[in-house]
Amino acid sequence: GNLQPAGEALKQAHIEPVELAAKEGLALINGTDGMLGMLILAIHDLTALVRTADVSAAMSVEALLGTDRVFMPELQALRPHPGQALSAANMTKVLRESGIMASHRDPESCTRVQDAYSLRCAPQVAGAARDTIAHAATVAGWELASAVDNPAVLADGRVESNGNFHGAPIAYVLDFLAVVAADLASMSERRTDRFLDVARNHGLPAFLAHDPGVDSGHMIAQYTQAAIVSELKRLAVPASVDSIPSSAMQEDHVSMGWSAARKLRRSVDGLTRVLAVEVLTAARALDLRAPLEPAPATAAVVKALRETVPAPGPDRFLAPEIESAVRLVAEGGVVAAAESVTGPLN
Repeated sequence: GNLQPAGEALKQAHIEPVELAAKEGLALINGTDGMLGMLILAIHDLTALVRTADVSAAMSVEALLGTDRVFMPELQALRPHPGQALSAANMTKVLRESGIMASHRDPESCTRVQDAYSLRCAPQVAGAARDTIAHAATVAGWELASAVDNPAVLADGRVESNGNFHGAPIAYVLDFLAVVAADLASMSERRTDRFLDVARNHGLPAFLAHDPGVDSGHMIAQYTQAAIVSELKRLAVPASVDSIPSSAMQEDHVSMGWSAARKLRRSVDGLTRVLAVEVLTAARALDLRAPLEPAPATAAVVKALRETVPAPGPDRFLAPEIESAVRLVAEGGVVAAAESVTGPLN
């Protein structure tokens, strides 16, 4: 595009220009600073989304007549990854006092020996995501404390060439987080798919349709998830292993961190949408379990969703409902609704 002279732009916005000292200009525009900014935004968003994933997974476990016994602290302590314990504790809180779960705790009413991995192993996957996000935050903290310009002016006045500008530390964690987003979304989509199959949804109508065979229910919503997850898998291919030389082979190895940052932003947005479809579908399934009562926390999420999305009924245009669910997830409404009952989640 076309650039407006900075002085004119600042004057129009009534902003007084900052007088930069030596080397501050480079510090503001160097590539690693942009990568770092994108990393921090992604960490912020993924930290919220992994809590949403705990809530959506709990809703799915409940609506699919799964068990919460696998989330008990004694079992998590056998594999002491910190994120796993936090996710399992969240799911236990969200499922507390569930009438649906109480309905099949009796051994005679139990429908299966073990839940599928996408239900039973939710804390292990979301927990690993949490630990990866924590590692990325550590790297971001180190980078925020860094001087990455070249040459560097040392405290004693020496001016020295250096390689601190190389973006590899940031690029690596940007790529790690794209893997996290893809895998969280993949597990979410697998839970959603179980709702639609009468062989696996334990008594719910096919595709959660109002009139199976005539209505398609949430079939197309799951298609949306599947398409996004497929794209997220491609976006999880690391950019940081790529490099292309420039500047007459002086810059002969580069981090490609900006490419990693840009695709991670698409991955974060995709994960938001996939989790929203799971919430939308699990909420419909919980309604279809009536007269059994869901847990107070999951009921609060359903209630928040129902402010903009109608209860189950005949087929209707799903796109507006998906968008409503996406907004609820993106704005933190799913977690806030659950926390109105549970108190703060991890």
